Amino acid sequence: MATNSIKLSLIFLLTIFITSKAILHDQLKETNMTLYFQDWSGGPNATVLQITGHQDHGILSFAKFGSVFVTDDPITQAFDKNSAEIARAQGIYVTSALDGKISHVLISIIFTNNEYKGSTLEIQGASPQFERVREVAIVGGTGKFRLARGYATFETIHFDLAIHYVVIQCNVTILHY
Repeated sequence: MATNSIKLSLIFLLTIFITSKAILHDQLKETNMTLYFQDWSGGPNATVLQITGHQDHGILSFAKFGSVFVTDDPITQAFDKNSAEIARAQGIYVTSALDGKISHVLISIIFTNNEYKGSTLEIQGASPQFERVREVAIVGGTGKFRLARGYATFETIHFDLAIHYVVIQCNVTILHY
């Protein structure tokens, strides 16, 4: 009799747990966005600077193991650098593979536009920096993206070495509350 009562209690608790997980899952929202990082690696208004590692003639050495970079890129709503800024990408990149092909990325996307102002997305992970499309995890967020998880893809869509200017398209898929 006591065994049946224990089994019934366990089944009841398991049902409550499964039901509560289903209710929470139904509350998750999915948000998809395309963002454009406006990256300047030289000149008086540089938005990415190399902190460690050797630079050759002012060119950043992204492929040298141990190189560390800090960034504060404006993020715009369209490809054009003159389009409205909606966020900033602030963080660090570290060339973490001996052969220089992988960069470890720690980036906070800090929204400045009206819709998401003050909210953040936290991006972290290994990025195969010379691949056409790189995928990195979204590991958290704040504000409207509280408890975010998901992924971001990065693709360099414009590169002008003469003026040290790059546009990186970032597509994000986020699950959040």
